[in-house]
Amino acid sequence: MTNREISKNRADELKAYSVSYLEAKKTLKYGLDEKIAARIQASKALIIKHLNVGDKEYEDWRWQFKNRFTSFDKLDFYFSFSEHEKRRLEEITQKYRMAITPYYLSLIDPADPEDPIRRMALASYDELDETGFLDPMLEAQTNPCGLITRRYPDRLIINVTNACAMYCRHCQRRRKIGEIDKASAPKDIEDSINYIRENPEIRDVLITGGDPLTLPDYYLEKLIGSIRSIPHVEIIRIGSRMPVTLPQRITPELVSILKKYHPFYINTQFNHPVEITEEAARACDLLADNGIMSGNQMVLLDGVNNDPYVVRLLNQQLLRIRVRPYYIFHPKKVKGTQHFYVNIEDGLSIIDSLRGHTSGMAIPTYIINAPGGQGKVPLLPSYITSHKDNKYYIKNWEGKIIEYEE
Repeated sequence: MTNREISKNRADELKAYSVSYLEAKKTLKYGLDEKIAARIQASKALIIKHLNVGDKEYEDWRWQFKNRFTSFDKLDFYFSFSEHEKRRLEEITQKYRMAITPYYLSLIDPADPEDPIRRMALASYDELDETGFLDPMLEAQTNPCGLITRRYPDRLIINVTNACAMYCRHCQRRRKIGEIDKASAPKDIEDSINYIRENPEIRDVLITGGDPLTLPDYYLEKLIGSIRSIPHVEIIRIGSRMPVTLPQRITPELVSILKKYHPFYINTQFNHPVEITEEAARACDLLADNGIMSGNQMVLLDGVNNDPYVVRLLNQQLLRIRVRPYYIFHPKKVKGTQHFYVNIEDGLSIIDSLRGHTSGMAIPTYIINAPGGQGKVPLLPSYITSHKDNKYYIKNWEGKIIEYEE
């Protein structure tokens, strides 16, 4: 056979690998699909009509935040709950607060009780399971000063608020969500910044919460400017789910502030392809156009994304909107969230299914947070099957065992 004939045969073999994914993709839901986008727009129109609001107000992030849905009584127009169901579900929200932006509500398919977006947003009876821990990462024991969480030599977290646009049902810090949204005390902020200033090995600061982007622009600028004034801080990051749950928050005014303090990064959390909508794409484009790089930290969640094709589609769609798949987090054992738990073997299988079947840029690192705040541990399928003398036997993405001699 000629080289061209061999190449064509190999191309046919490679093409065959894509058949099952392309077939599955026809049934997968994602926000940029025309049918799903149309359904979301219809839901948006229903919400706008119900709340008697104009398009301009609806697109204002402050209005969205102020008009979050916080009880099941206010969701009668969108879902069908019996009075008994509402009473029982309201009991759960008294323990674990609920808040959903009108925008994020529009992503939920009200006709599908198993909708993955619904699963992340609406309180459920499963949260009554007391298995797990309120603080599995022992953050209280990694808090040397103020609002700091420190687990590594050169970087740390500063928690500046307990508020979020939406209270995700899988949240690892649900213990901190009180009855009143509030920024952290100025004295605690000042102590935290002084701690960073007094420890010259700290070169990377992650501002999180809650969600820091719930804070007003002037507050953020003062906070970020204070951190950037510290000579040894090289990198500043914000951890925010706003590009997902309230993309209207990513305004030209906000971005004009953030880009003053480069290098500046956003860590966000898209968990399902339906969350990647035109609005989310615009928000991420605005960040990218201004040099603010976004990394995605997906959380592996049962009934949401514990499917190889869903994860592949999610990561490919993320690259379309210029968000780099960064981490897949194994779910933590947080009390009230164990219905989301996925076995490690399933997570490894998903990572293995990505290798070779999509771009390396679309393959995040699979991470388990070691209990007790002992840091992130990357998990990988085993690609070395054996080792003898100076020969390694390695498994490639097709499952072929190949001899590699050093």
